[in-house]
Amino acid sequence: MLEDLTIKDFALIESDHLEFENGFTVLSGETGAGKSILIGALSFLLGGKADVSQIRATRNEASVSGTFVISNEKIRNSIGEDDEPINASEWLAMHGIEKENDRVLLRRFIRDTGKSGAWINDTPVTRAELAQFSSFLVDIHGQHEHQSLMKISEHRKFLDANAGITTEVEEFTKKYAELVQLRKELDLYNSSDSERLRKLDMMNFAVKEISEAKLKKDEDVELEAEQSRLMSFEKIFSDVDSIDNAMSNSESSIISVLKQIRRDASNAAELDKALEPLNSRLESAFYELSDIADEFSSYKNKLVYDPSRLQTVEDRLSLIYNLKKKYASSVNASLGEVFSYFEQAQKFIESNADGNNKKEKLAELIKILEKEVLLRAEDLSKKRILSAKKLDVAVDSILANLGMLGTKFTVSIKQKEGNDTVQRCGPYGKDDIEFLISANPGNPPMPLAKIASGGELSRVMLALKTIFAKADTVETLVFDEIDTGIGGEVAVAVGAHIKNLSKNRQIFCITHLASIAVYADNQIKIEKSVSGELTSSNVYFVKGNDRVKEIARMLSGDADTAQSMEHAKSLLEKYSGGI
Repeated sequence: MLEDLTIKDFALIESDHLEFENGFTVLSGETGAGKSILIGALSFLLGGKADVSQIRATRNEASVSGTFVISNEKIRNSIGEDDEPINASEWLAMHGIEKENDRVLLRRFIRDTGKSGAWINDTPVTRAELAQFSSFLVDIHGQHEHQSLMKISEHRKFLDANAGITTEVEEFTKKYAELVQLRKELDLYNSSDSERLRKLDMMNFAVKEISEAKLKKDEDVELEAEQSRLMSFEKIFSDVDSIDNAMSNSESSIISVLKQIRRDASNAAELDKALEPLNSRLESAFYELSDIADEFSSYKNKLVYDPSRLQTVEDRLSLIYNLKKKYASSVNASLGEVFSYFEQAQKFIESNADGNNKKEKLAELIKILEKEVLLRAEDLSKKRILSAKKLDVAVDSILANLGMLGTKFTVSIKQKEGNDTVQRCGPYGKDDIEFLISANPGNPPMPLAKIASGGELSRVMLALKTIFAKADTVETLVFDEIDTGIGGEVAVAVGAHIKNLSKNRQIFCITHLASIAVYADNQIKIEKSVSGELTSSNVYFVKGNDRVKEIARMLSGDADTAQSMEHAKSLLEKYSGGI
């Protein structure tokens, strides 16, 4: 659920911080006050469109942040790289983001330069990532954004949840994936036996050639260093011999001179104790330089030019370069690429050595699995058709109460076409599922996305959400434009439905109808004010007598008459249990 929302310099809102509770919260205010701006700010936070026009006049940046409480949802033990997250907690786990006290903080900004940014806790995310994550948190209905039920791919999930077959479908998906993998393996064999055998010969040759080379890790690097030393032998010997002579092999060498200086310094230090630190440092330098001189002398004595060793090194490097040319990306590539090719070649040989035998085994396994997949798909389809009929009736009944009498809801279930099991089935069975609606008697059913009225769309969503409340994991729902074209008893019915749905969900609803607003647990009022040349929308909760006044205004446009106030108070006592 949404716990709090902080908005700064977004559209007409200068600065607001709101803290929310669960249940039903209604947003009201006069026409043009900016009710939809609050929903726009929430939509922006959830990954909606970011545009510099959303920045408040005279400001250079707009920002919105919100804290969401996330329930302890189940995270699967094994999640593959290609798997899609099934809930908010799993999305966070897959992206290495941890909840803090079961909460996450979403932040987003846009500057007048067009630059924007978003974070989940302290982790920067892209707009696409933010939108994907927030789709598990909030559904906004009425503005064609964040509407999971507008996605045809989601219709199958909701129908399966309503039919109670979600687990069966997951098991089917695993079997289907197993069948597809086996078919791919068989296709590899059937595509071209001659090609497979040619590649098998090539892999066998590669394994033999690399094995015989008896390569060692980083051998090429070590050999190149040795080659460099051998090719530069004369220069190295000349330099080292010069250093050796200068340091120790003459009466005027550095070591000989230092010995005399050391004796003189030692004598001077005995006569003046103030010189002892310098004498000590000189002694340390003498021993360090003596050790260096010995090392150079030892290195020179070991230097031996071996033309045969140079030839051996160059031959070995030539062999390695040839192997790289064949089995790595280039002669300059790491020797590790040759080792990787060797491993891949071995795996290919292991899986293709007994080609015909394996082909027969695969074909038999596929035949058995195809029968099982098809039987499971048919069973799922029967359960879906049965559930769809019940769903049609249930949705039509609710829509009638919501002022859409004559509207017909239909779950379209069409079987996939194809000649074999893989074509006739998909990862979720043999059915293509879509929710359709006929808004007027006699009109053919149309996709939900083609409903023109935002109010009609919101009421369809409300009906579906009422039915799917237990199956849907999205905890926060926002209904905008839900009261378009309705009033009287229909509005009362809409309010009652939202109230009932809010028992298990956090609901936000923009409305101008008092008969809906009185059902709310909380009410937010949006007012417009003008200061100088700047217009602002002010957002605040109304409680007690202030709420009675707001309901009275919604009833008659006048919050000051005793009659309006009394009527508002009676409605709140009847539908909200008091003020």
